[in-house]
Amino acid sequence: MKVMLAQLTPKLGNVAWNLEKHLEVLDDAAAQAADLLVFPELSLHGYRVRDLAQSTALRVGDSDVLDALLEKSAALDIDVVVGFVEVDARYRYYIAAAYLSQGEVVHVHRKVYLPTYGMFDDSRYFGAGQKIRAFDTRFGRVGILICEDFWHVSTPYILWMDGADILIHTSASPGRGGLNDDDGKFGSTLWVERVNQAYASTFTNYVIHANRTGFEDGINFWGGSFIYNPDGGLVVQAPYHEEALTTADIDLNQLRRTRSRLPLLRDERLEVTQNELARIARATAA
Repeated sequence: MKVMLAQLTPKLGNVAWNLEKHLEVLDDAAAQAADLLVFPELSLHGYRVRDLAQSTALRVGDSDVLDALLEKSAALDIDVVVGFVEVDARYRYYIAAAYLSQGEVVHVHRKVYLPTYGMFDDSRYFGAGQKIRAFDTRFGRVGILICEDFWHVSTPYILWMDGADILIHTSASPGRGGLNDDDGKFGSTLWVERVNQAYASTFTNYVIHANRTGFEDGINFWGGSFIYNPDGGLVVQAPYHEEALTTADIDLNQLRRTRSRLPLLRDERLEVTQNELARIARATAA
């Protein structure tokens, strides 16, 4: 399958402008025969949305914005992962990502881990998601995580155990930690790349990461979107600090080859993990 990473700089709170940008990118994806198009975290809203969340949020099943993406992606036969602020029927707001395919919203993931430290204040404005679920697509079983979700090893592990062979990671990752003297990367950039590579090789999965670019409120987002294969090898990487549409073919047969050589999934002892976590939970609660 061919994957396009849409590394963009959204306009903060301007959903209409961002939607038009998404629709234009869909045309570019079709021109490059992409099967799957992945946008970053909150790609329809911008990251530092804060109080604008309430006036710009979208409701799944009742949104002209999402309907426009569904219609065009179906017409072009491209699956899409898009980031947005979601509001539910009781007016709770979430950082969400939706998987769109053939005119349907196949799955919505709500960000589970909301960073509220340093420059981050997610939990002041958003509710935390309560589910981590893999789901079926025409390309196989997939799981989506949003930014901080991926920094907790439990979340990709749950998706791995739930059958996901492709882990899609969307983020609005800012540059932090100073520049590395050897390669000029931010400390946060190095850390993100190493963690994604580790998960790809540990779980013998594909890891697809779409990160945004640009500045908001003086914060820089470094881009550098990438794909790692089940061996932990880098398939493709987008440039740092600039918008880019980056495509790559991924060979799903690599899952079979890697897992034949390294049968970590076959040998994983889920029941042992369950028993030990239950023991730790009981001890913690005592």
